[in-house]
Amino acid sequence: MTAGTTRAPNAAPPRRLERPGRPGPGRPGRPGYDLDSLLAVAVEVFNERGYDGTSMEDLARRLGITKSAIYHHVSGKEELLRLATSRALDGWSAVADRARALDAPAIERLEYLVRGSVAVLQAELPYVTLLLRVRGNTEAERAALNRRREFDRLVADLVIQAERDGDIRADVDPAITARLLFGLVNSLVEWYRPAGRSAGPALADAVCTIAFDGLRVTGNQAAR
Repeated sequence: MTAGTTRAPNAAPPRRLERPGRPGPGRPGRPGYDLDSLLAVAVEVFNERGYDGTSMEDLARRLGITKSAIYHHVSGKEELLRLATSRALDGWSAVADRARALDAPAIERLEYLVRGSVAVLQAELPYVTLLLRVRGNTEAERAALNRRREFDRLVADLVIQAERDGDIRADVDPAITARLLFGLVNSLVEWYRPAGRSAGPALADAVCTIAFDGLRVTGNQAAR
């Protein structure tokens, strides 16, 4: 199966964010923001200023509410980070579970994983952007990095298996292949915007065409 024919997995749609002043699924009894809409604004500020450079005062100012109103929903800034990174990681974990369960060669499961990861990035762009910027300075960041490493191990295992199957060229170190492959996916956060020709499955198609056309063993390589 070629890169262009693998069926793109459906990423879970982003959760609906309530506008300020409307009731939502957060804790009752406090007007203004529910937890989802508060989290969306916090992620926006974290991405603009950096997590370490953002204070609760900064968040309260952007939200137009008091710090005590934020504490009604969360225990503090680190809990907001944990919730945000978990939202991105939960999407990737769901794709990884489906890739593991596929009854298909490793190369096809790897492509499914790439397509699904791109779809999660598109659906949860601010959250994935924040996840890719954590550095392990707090407990929440270290927990997120540990979950990312589990995902990275699956990628590396699939690359190794696809190489053993003869579907991926063996003249490139599998560890380098895995890093380059998802380095390409992760780099999308630097320029992707949910509009134009790169919206929808076209983006995953482009990533897989570029990546897998270079990785797959051709007839000439197989004959060597």
